[in-house]
Amino acid sequence: MKKLAKIILNTALFASFGLSSIVIQAGSWDNFKLRYSHLTQYLNNQDRELQDIQAQNLDPQKYSRINLAELLNGGPPKDGIPSIDNPKFDTATTTPFSTNETVIGIEINGEAVAYPFGIMNWHEIVNDTVGGMNITVSYCPLCDTIIGFERGNTTYGVSGKLYQSCLVMYNRSNDTLYSQPWAIGILGRNVNSNLNRISAIKTTLENWLAAHPNSKILSTKTGYKRDYFNYPYGSYYTDKMLIFPVRNQDQINQHPKAIISYVWEADRETPQNYFSGSSAQFLHSEIKQLKEKIVEFNGRKIRAKWDSQMQTVIVEEFDGTTIPSSTAFAFVYPAFFAQE
Repeated sequence: MKKLAKIILNTALFASFGLSSIVIQAGSWDNFKLRYSHLTQYLNNQDRELQDIQAQNLDPQKYSRINLAELLNGGPPKDGIPSIDNPKFDTATTTPFSTNETVIGIEINGEAVAYPFGIMNWHEIVNDTVGGMNITVSYCPLCDTIIGFERGNTTYGVSGKLYQSCLVMYNRSNDTLYSQPWAIGILGRNVNSNLNRISAIKTTLENWLAAHPNSKILSTKTGYKRDYFNYPYGSYYTDKMLIFPVRNQDQINQHPKAIISYVWEADRETPQNYFSGSSAQFLHSEIKQLKEKIVEFNGRKIRAKWDSQMQTVIVEEFDGTTIPSSTAFAFVYPAFFAQE
């Protein structure tokens, strides 16, 4: 028995030392969890998304915009990352977040709301009503993409799948999967449908409140226990690490996590695995230096300008109408909008 106990103890110590060395190599415990998070897929049902579509007598191959082999398991199952469907709110005087917290700012019909990254990193989707409009606010921590859109009478959830390393959402009324950076249905009954996007701004809470002092701020009272004041992705936001395979990375000439903004308008073509339409990207560091850049876009000139108050890029028509855009890490644009 003593010999067996020694063998078990030595094995446990060896495994512990091995795990410790892997964690050290990863740089931190959060980096380790992120790098190996995909292994949790073996603990969860990763087939629900396709099963729910097949239950509607739909052939996923025929109702897909992408190659299904590129629809990857992110680790958590469908709704394993829970959306916030009954959001509660604080004010500027009651929010626990500091003024330098990064937020998603949305203003509709005179009502302003800020969604802190500290919460969005853990939930990715908020189904809300702002200014009388039912909307969904979505954020992908792996891509830094922000897409707000009208949701109608349904809600959206996190599918657990990834496409080109980015969030795949699903419509709870019919289980259609949507590529978040495209805001296009990629699998299911509403394949190739475009979401009706709204403007969303990435800025700091301080900057947002300076312009919208009466803004509501998403509360940490979400019904879930999460550390909303801890960034759960280690050094991912600033290092060069990509966890999942992403195409066309030879087309970027800056740091893969450099911040850009992009605009896009889809046409009626539906090529397999690719976007069809017009798109343009703007590197934040360049626009901040230039103050303004004018480009040809879908048969007209548009302007990207540096908003010194919000400290971000705003894209607009020449008459001043804001064009819905999204921030993103630099690696995202060629993966979604470049043609091979």
